[in-house]
Amino acid sequence: MSGEDSEVRPVAVAEGSSNGSSGSPSPGDTLPWNLGKTQRSRRSGGGSVGNGSVLDPAERAVIRIADERDRVQKKTFTKWVNKHLIKHWRAEAQRHISDLYEDLRDGHNLISLLEVLSGDSLPRERDVIRSVRLPREKGRMRFHKLQNVQIALDYLRHRQVKLVNIRNDDIADGNPKLTLGLIWTIILHFQISDIQVSGQSEDMTAKEKLLLWSQRMVEGYQGLRCDNFTTSWRDGRLFNAIIHRHKPMLIDMNKVYRQTNLENLDQAFSVAERDLGVTRLLDPEDVDVPQPDEKSIITYVSSLYDAMPRVPGAQDGVRANELQLRWQEYRELVLLLLQWIRHHTAAFEERKFPSSFEEIEILWCQFLKFKETELPAKEADKNQSKVIYQSLEGAVQAGQLKIPPGYHPLDVEKEWGKLHVAILEREKQLRSEFERLECLQRIVSKLQMEAGLCEEQLNQADALLQSDIRLLASGKVAQRAGEVERDLDKADGMIRLLFNDVQTLKDGRHPQGEQMYRRVYRLHERLVAIRTEYNLRLKAGVGAPVTQVTLQSTQRRPELEDSTLRYLQDLLAWVEENQRRIDSAEWGVDLPSVEAQLGSHRGMHQSIEEFRAKIERARNDESQLSPATRGAYRDCLGRLDLQYAKLLNSSKARLRSLESLHGFVAAATKELMWLN
Repeated sequence: MSGEDSEVRPVAVAEGSSNGSSGSPSPGDTLPWNLGKTQRSRRSGGGSVGNGSVLDPAERAVIRIADERDRVQKKTFTKWVNKHLIKHWRAEAQRHISDLYEDLRDGHNLISLLEVLSGDSLPRERDVIRSVRLPREKGRMRFHKLQNVQIALDYLRHRQVKLVNIRNDDIADGNPKLTLGLIWTIILHFQISDIQVSGQSEDMTAKEKLLLWSQRMVEGYQGLRCDNFTTSWRDGRLFNAIIHRHKPMLIDMNKVYRQTNLENLDQAFSVAERDLGVTRLLDPEDVDVPQPDEKSIITYVSSLYDAMPRVPGAQDGVRANELQLRWQEYRELVLLLLQWIRHHTAAFEERKFPSSFEEIEILWCQFLKFKETELPAKEADKNQSKVIYQSLEGAVQAGQLKIPPGYHPLDVEKEWGKLHVAILEREKQLRSEFERLECLQRIVSKLQMEAGLCEEQLNQADALLQSDIRLLASGKVAQRAGEVERDLDKADGMIRLLFNDVQTLKDGRHPQGEQMYRRVYRLHERLVAIRTEYNLRLKAGVGAPVTQVTLQSTQRRPELEDSTLRYLQDLLAWVEENQRRIDSAEWGVDLPSVEAQLGSHRGMHQSIEEFRAKIERARNDESQLSPATRGAYRDCLGRLDLQYAKLLNSSKARLRSLESLHGFVAAATKELMWLN
């Protein structure tokens, strides 16, 4: 007898006839092994033509249903066998079968499967009783295949597994029905028979115990009933509910109730395989049918039982649905809290402040309100999230819940700490800026008030001057010259102080600094004009109009020359004072102080550049002086030009250095913040 598989003839089972001439059935073609000779002949078209016997529609429907059921079982059982073969401790036994009927025929894969399931190394049939372990038959002849299959069958009988009408030649010949029956028997014995459920009765079968376990797992889920292992599982909700009961975080049951059958089935099988290690034995399209295969579903549900045998009880803490609701509440609360924290942390790290006191005052009030109302409310939310997490902590430790990265209370506390640091730094900076602008605002108010008083003083001096000029014009003696002199000296002192305050505003980059400077400068120009008129009209005793007197007397009035020379000396004093300020100015010790120094010097530099116009005006006044005074005036003007050139160069150099220093300190500060 040849050892080739193609020469092996099937053994008839249903009829017991040995003279059939048909070969081994094709994979998946199962019905001929269960039908009698006449029915097989009718199905294959081999019946008598004369009697016209054919299958009626009802018989064809039964055949189609049986074929579909066996196709699904074959696919499921093949995956189940492969799941266990891969666990074999010998590499050569870790095989992958593709056709259940063909790949079990030589007995090797069958023996390997039983070795994995039982943990034993199987001997040949005669040695089961003697417990002598002998090697497998390694030949390829039919005899060797029959021997190996018999070893497996004898081992099963030794384990008190009941085998009904299954012989070694049935498996060696690839009988589909009996091969499926053998694998189902193995599944029942090794995977389902050990199921234990609290509250089970002694007379319950393994199938009934598994059904009871399933019912307990889905208890309390709205609209879900587990009545059988067929139609109850078609929509996929039961699979998802079981997984959700075991680990609520893995499944969103609200989503399950909205999804289609195929979506639910695919979700359950994917999650179970990825997160629970349950092999995907079923395909959604094989379950979403009017009558799903019972054995396939039992096989898969029993795999779920192996991954989560104990039914969670009320004593374990929060029930599954309540656990899901608590987790959703915690997740939403923490998500909103983290978004709020990060938003305000970024906002408080901003160091740009408004330049006006009114805006900074509004910002300061908003910050105080934030600390008094909004911050305590969010701190209460943070404490509430801790309380909710404590109710979930047991489920987290038991593996029922997996907290995503960033959602743990410690992560929230870390973000809260960053916010707290940002709040403290913001308060420090905001308070400093508020106090600075508040001080500048007081200076503005003082300037406005004192500028008004100075203007009144000049008005009074001008009124007295005009009164005396009218007296002189009428040939009388001036009576108020002393009062005019005192009023002008008093206004001059006030204007000097006003200029100091204006410079403080410009150094502080106050938005009204330039406006106040122009106002004080106009007061100064009016003072010079009134003093000039006073010197020309009152001291000279001439009652001509001021314009005429100016044209006639610019070169011959000592008083005018003295006033012009004093103006030039004031300009020189201003240049020397600002040179001293630049030479003694500080650079700053951190980013805010460097920024303050840079802003202050930018204002000063602008004033220095604008000062050139005054020097040009003083240069033009030289032509109005007498030759005797012009030499001293020219010397003083030369010193002014030299000092101003030095001041301008010093100012430019300091501006460049401050800008370079600011860039360096800003970059270094960013690096330090990153390191911290």
